[in-house]
Amino acid sequence: MIERHDLAAKKSLGQNFLFDLNLTSKIARAADDLTDVTVIEVGPGPGGLTRALLAAGAKKVIGVERDERCLPALAEIAAHYPNRLDIVSADALTIDWQALTHGLGPCRIVANLPYNIGTLLLTRWLTGPEWPPAFDRLVLMFQREVAERIVATPDKPHDYGRLGVLCGWRTDAKILFDVPPQAFTPPPKVTSAVVRLDPRPTPLDCDPDRLARVTQHAFGQRRKMLRQSLKGLGVDPLVLCDAAGIDPTARAETVPVSGFVALANALPR
Repeated sequence: MIERHDLAAKKSLGQNFLFDLNLTSKIARAADDLTDVTVIEVGPGPGGLTRALLAAGAKKVIGVERDERCLPALAEIAAHYPNRLDIVSADALTIDWQALTHGLGPCRIVANLPYNIGTLLLTRWLTGPEWPPAFDRLVLMFQREVAERIVATPDKPHDYGRLGVLCGWRTDAKILFDVPPQAFTPPPKVTSAVVRLDPRPTPLDCDPDRLARVTQHAFGQRRKMLRQSLKGLGVDPLVLCDAAGIDPTARAETVPVSGFVALANALPR
């Protein structure tokens, strides 16, 4: 497929194609029963994972692909699975996700995300104004070190940061399995990992923008105590911590998700 359509992976697009049939099938199975689900796949490329999702019985797959070179290859797959594969030629960073998912019913995002936009996309999906979101599960591939940050808690202070707080706030996140570099074409320099994120139906009430501000300042100076690192918020950190019930001498890496939510909610409006 790659040779026929001249699809050499582009580093600028963060492309690493996955064709290992065992692994693509394993990823599709991680999304559970897909027979009544619309799957949204970001960056399908030549369609290795796309084929596995359709073979696993997905009611419909919507692929969002910005690389126009891949469209003829994806069209071949669509012809093989009539009325079950739609390709949207667009940039995942600029597409209107709310419009894309409107009226789809149960939908799930399953993707081997381009490394260069994976974290940004995940952050946008998890900070939408509507919650629960349109999707009922995310099954995504990241670099292993990013996956570890996604699932991190204060028990792993080296990995725990803004991303761990956000994901822990609105989802239950788990690393499912690793994917070695040699499974890809071309092979990346790092090990990858597949992560499943299940949205929490009733996360702690908090404004995403406020939570983002608090975690940005707290982890921006993670080795300093909160009474120092939170000064940039423009309020007295001691007053803020007292209102949130947080020890001002604590460091960001020791504060649980509930503590950051309390700090965000204590910010003056």
